[in-house]
Amino acid sequence: MTMVKKLPQRNEVPEELTWDLTTIFKDEADFEKAFEVAQENLGLIDQQAHELNDGHQLLKAIQMLLEVGRQVEKLAVYAQLKNDQDTHDNDSQVQNDRAEALLTSFAEKTAWFEPAVLLIDTDKLDQFYQQVPELEHYRRFLDVIMAKKAHVLSPEVEGVLASASDIFEASAKTFGILDNTDLSFPIVKNDAGQDVQLSQGVYSVLLESADVKVRREAFTKLYSVYEQFQHTLASTLAATVKTHNLSANLRHYDSALDAALAENEIPTAVFTTLIDEVNNHLDLLHRYVELRKQILGVTDLHMYDLYTPLMKTKSPKITYDQAQKLSLAALEVMGPDYVNAVQKEFDGRWIDVIENQYKRSGGYSSGMYDTNPFILLNWQDNLDNLYTLIHETGHSMHSFYSHQAQPYQYGDYSIFVAEIASTTNENILTDYLLKKFADDEEMTKFVLNYYLDGFKGTVFRQTQFAEFESLIHEADANRVPLTADFMNQEYLKLNQKYYGPAVISDPEIRLEWSRIPHFYYDFYVYQYATGFAAATTLAEKIQASDQGRIDYLSFLQAGSSDQPINVMKRAGVDMTQAEYLKDAFKIFEQRLDQLEKLIKG
Repeated sequence: MTMVKKLPQRNEVPEELTWDLTTIFKDEADFEKAFEVAQENLGLIDQQAHELNDGHQLLKAIQMLLEVGRQVEKLAVYAQLKNDQDTHDNDSQVQNDRAEALLTSFAEKTAWFEPAVLLIDTDKLDQFYQQVPELEHYRRFLDVIMAKKAHVLSPEVEGVLASASDIFEASAKTFGILDNTDLSFPIVKNDAGQDVQLSQGVYSVLLESADVKVRREAFTKLYSVYEQFQHTLASTLAATVKTHNLSANLRHYDSALDAALAENEIPTAVFTTLIDEVNNHLDLLHRYVELRKQILGVTDLHMYDLYTPLMKTKSPKITYDQAQKLSLAALEVMGPDYVNAVQKEFDGRWIDVIENQYKRSGGYSSGMYDTNPFILLNWQDNLDNLYTLIHETGHSMHSFYSHQAQPYQYGDYSIFVAEIASTTNENILTDYLLKKFADDEEMTKFVLNYYLDGFKGTVFRQTQFAEFESLIHEADANRVPLTADFMNQEYLKLNQKYYGPAVISDPEIRLEWSRIPHFYYDFYVYQYATGFAAATTLAEKIQASDQGRIDYLSFLQAGSSDQPINVMKRAGVDMTQAEYLKDAFKIFEQRLDQLEKLIKG
C-alpha cells in the first residue's frame, strides 16, 4: 500500500525552521498589555481637538497619530503572522480579528486629520514651521497631504463621496464574489488522466502540463464559463471604469490615469514611456514566442502553450540549506554589510520555512518599523523556491535598511518601488547562476528559461494589461460604450499585436480581460513592469561598479523621505525616460540570443 505523506502539524515543525515571534511580543500576556495601551490611546485621540489653529496643535496631533498608529500596526503584524502560521488555530483567528478591528477603529478615529490639514492656508503653514521648528521633521509628511489640496472638494461634497464609497466599490466587489465564489467550473482531466474540478489555481497548474490535450481542455473549458457571463462581467468592469473617470473629473485631474498615478506621486510620463518602449521592442517577444514554438516542436503554437516548461527534465533539486548558500554567494556583490544583514535573517529565525498543516500558502515578506522583517515560505526543493527566497529577502532588506535609516514617518516605501528591491535580487541571482554553472548546459537552460519567462510575464504581459486598461478608460471618457463585444475585439487585437504571428490568438483569449482582477485596481499593473525593468538595470549597475552598489544601498535607505521618482534618480534610474527600459531589453535580447544558441546547438 502506498503511504500518503502528510504535512506536519505546527507543533511538529523544528523550531529552527520557524520564525521567532517572541521578538515582537514575548508572550500573549505581553500582547494583551500592549493591546490595552493602544485601546486607551485611541480614546485619547477622541479627545484631540479636531482644529489645527497653531503649530503646537499640529505637532501634537501628528505625534499622537503616528505613535498610536505605530502601536496598532505592531499588534496587527503580530496577529497576522501568528494566524498565517496556523490558520486553523481558533485563538489566533480571534486575535487577528481583534487586531483588524483595532486598525479599523484607528482609521475611523483619525479620519478627521487629513481634511483638517488641508484647511490650513499655505502661508499659515509656513508660519507654523517658523513657530515650531520641530515641525520640520514632518515637512515631507505634510507636503504629501498638501499636494492633494487642489483636488479636494468642499466638505459637503467630500462627505457625500465618502458615504457613497461602498456604492462606488460595488462593481469590483460583485466581480470578486462572482469570480471567486459563484462561477461554477467544469471537470477536466489532469496529467494522470484523473478527473479534477477546474479552478483558477488548478488552471494555472494544468497550463504547465507537458500534455497538450490537458492544456487545451483546461483553456477551452475555463473560457467557456467566462463566455457565458461576458456581458455581466463587461457591466461590472465598465462600472468600475466609469467610477474612476467620474472621480478624476470631479477632482479636476486631466484623466483617470493622472489621478491614479498622483496617489503615488508618479508623473504620467512613466506610464506612457513604458507603453511606447514595450511596443518598440515587441519584436523580441515575437522572437521568444517563435523559439518556444521550435522547442516544443509544434506546428501551431497556441495561447495555452505559453506556460508549459520548455525543458524536458525536472527542475534541479535545491535544498533550503543550499539555497541559503547560493543566495549569500550571489549577494556578495552588495557588500559585506548587506550580506551580514542577510546572514542575520537566516540565523535569527526571521523566516518560517516549511509547509505545515493549515499554514497560509505562498510566500511574502512582512514586519513593521519596530520589528525585524519576517518571511513566510512553503519550501520545496527546486529552482523556483530559491528565487522566492532571494526575492523575499530583497523585500526584507529594503525594509531593514529603510527602518534603520529613517524615522518612523518615513520608514515605509512607496508601492511604486516595492517590487524593485526584490526583483533586483532575482536579477543578481540570475547573473550569478549563469556564471557559476556556465559549463552546465542544462542548468544554464533552466536559468535562462526562468529569466525569459519572468520577463515575458512581467514586462510584456503586464504592459499589455496596462495598455488595455488605458484603452478602456479613454474609450469611456470619449463616450464609447464598454460592451463585451467592444472589449473582446479590442483585447484580441492587442493580444495579436503583442504575441505576433508565431502564436495563434485563439478566439477564447479575447475573453481574458473578463477574468483579470487587476483591471479593478485603478492603474496598478504597470508598476510590475516598470519595477522589473528598473531592477534589471539596477542589477547591472551594482555589478559594474562600487558606485552602483553605493547608490543602490542609498535607495534602500531612502524609505519615503522623498518622491519615489527622485529616489530612483539618485539610484541611477530616471523612470520618466526610456533609457532604463532600453537597457532592460538589451539584457533580455542577450539572454534570448544565448538560449537560441544552446537550443540550436
